[in-house]
Amino acid sequence: MQGILLAAGRGSRFGADKLRHPLPDGTPMALAAARNLHTALPDALAVVNGEDAELIALLEQAGLSVSVCPHAADGMGASLAWGVAQSETADGWLIALADMPWIALATIQTVAGAVTGPHSIAAPTHQGRRGHPVAFGRAYRDELMALGGDEGARRLLAAHAAEVVLLPCADPGILLDIDSLAQLGR
Repeated sequence: MQGILLAAGRGSRFGADKLRHPLPDGTPMALAAARNLHTALPDALAVVNGEDAELIALLEQAGLSVSVCPHAADGMGASLAWGVAQSETADGWLIALADMPWIALATIQTVAGAVTGPHSIAAPTHQGRRGHPVAFGRAYRDELMALGGDEGARRLLAAHAAEVVLLPCADPGILLDIDSLAQLGR
């Protein structure tokens, strides 16, 4: 299972450098997300836009390989497709977001472990809401590599809803993406 951390967004709604912004404990947001992903999947890859050398250095220090997506400005789908293309021989991909730093390590491990074959898709739920990360088996490689725009894998999940294994968990971090300073303070 290949872990992919999507860290190529510009955080325009945040109003500041979102991914390097410190959490209440002082850890930069993307670094917190990277550490948990790397612990669960040591060969994890971070996809970045290449404009932030300090972010790249932080992610590399956390143990992730880093790949600059030349089409990052096209949106999350383009970055996700790029990450899958960089690891296209993997048996599956777990997609994590750098602005979701509070996902528990056990949740990442559970989602990764739930992909037991090429046609598996797994996602955690908390209080009936689907969250992140989401993992895909190898059979979805071409569809993942064809993604574009800012929608990510939402259409792919809808098209394959019958294959998605939903994993109830007690981890509210799966729903906590940070898009504004106000959300960070909650």
